[in-house]
Amino acid sequence: MELFGYPAEIVIFLFFIAAIAGMIDTLAGGGGLIALPALIMSGVPPLYALGTNKLQGSVGTATASLMMFRKRRVNWHDVKWLMLSALIGSTMGTIALQFINTEVLTFVVPIVLFCIAVYFLISPTPRQDKGEAKISNRLYRNCIVPAIGWYDGMFGPGTGSFFAMAGVSLRGHGLIDATAIAKTLNFSTNIASLIVFLFAGKVVWLLGAIMMTGQMLGAWAGSHILFKINPAYLRVLVVIMCTGMLLKYFFSV
Repeated sequence: MELFGYPAEIVIFLFFIAAIAGMIDTLAGGGGLIALPALIMSGVPPLYALGTNKLQGSVGTATASLMMFRKRRVNWHDVKWLMLSALIGSTMGTIALQFINTEVLTFVVPIVLFCIAVYFLISPTPRQDKGEAKISNRLYRNCIVPAIGWYDGMFGPGTGSFFAMAGVSLRGHGLIDATAIAKTLNFSTNIASLIVFLFAGKVVWLLGAIMMTGQMLGAWAGSHILFKINPAYLRVLVVIMCTGMLLKYFFSV
């Protein structure tokens, strides 16, 4: 049996994978760790898998971001310039992807993932009120945010975790607030990268549309759970996602 020209089991598989990825991405980041390999396993060529992953991921982060604004957990005036910086960084990263050998990421990304996992594993329980900022908002906006955006444009999985960790460790945000802000920044990076992939024609629309539906459902559910979950559990989820991504890199090299 086929649906939309694809085997029914592949269509159903990708729908549920997208729903799970949308929920995990909203709660802790790293949904791309699930969605991207699922696309490749389904027979989608790597570059098309990256582009299609951005299509479905953009809907998930858009849904989560909308919920953050509607619940007034994120203020537009506080994040608009951060979102612009993230968008610029992601655009440049996706353009660079067309010219750079992506194998260099296999050396850099595992180190970053390991540092994030260790930080959340051994750090004290994150404050829920605003802590002390380690760097200025200007430095954060002009350097840290576009750097993470660049990474998302070039590869992607774990970007939400990176933004959340940066908010906690560098700007003194509580983990819940940092995660909420991370959703809006991740949306900017996803939509910027998607636009570049669209111009390059590297998107499988039918599979992307199916996964978009799953992403919306997963992100909607995750955004409701986010404000009820114990911050300690959220930290564990970040560690699990980072560890999972590390294992993926080790087994793929």
